[in-house]
Amino acid sequence: MFWKGSGRAEAATVVVPFDVDRTAVEAARHDPAAFEPLYRRYVAHIYSLAFYETRDPHVAEDITEQVFLRALDALPRFREQAEGEGSTFKVWLYTIARHVVANERRTRRRRPVEVIDAALEVRAPDDPATTVVARLEAERAWQAVMALPDERRQALGLRIVHELSAREIGQLMGKSEGAVRVLIHRALESVRRQLAS
Repeated sequence: MFWKGSGRAEAATVVVPFDVDRTAVEAARHDPAAFEPLYRRYVAHIYSLAFYETRDPHVAEDITEQVFLRALDALPRFREQAEGEGSTFKVWLYTIARHVVANERRTRRRRPVEVIDAALEVRAPDDPATTVVARLEAERAWQAVMALPDERRQALGLRIVHELSAREIGQLMGKSEGAVRVLIHRALESVRRQLAS
């Protein structure tokens, strides 16, 4: 790229953002054993996403395992994008996780499984009144979030729970950064209205 200036061509400086995971990705491409630093960096994030979406720790563990196995298998096909700052590997990994979660949901709809773990969890509360109020408030907030349309719920979860930037969420969901901000704003307004009523 050149700038037209005072009769001579000057080379313009082009800044290509550096993917913070570039070195680790390149190492893992050459040696699968070198995938471990990437796994360690993102395993808690992916587990958290899976748990947020399924509310089942065992299913979240299975999803997390599938995500990293798929990522390791597909790593030779991963292409770094020169958009924004941070990690395009992270966005790519979250995309894989969203697909695995969607597959899990489809499977559960076809073959529902009763979860009895929650029914078996009985423990004496420290302060019954405080515990009941806190649980009711948390349950109301959770119901309000789960009642959101899928895109709003996902955008809100990715922003608040997983602390992804609007740009990263946009890359993940195939939307502009502005569209993501609108989704999150509308999600928060819906939850606020629901809790106020």
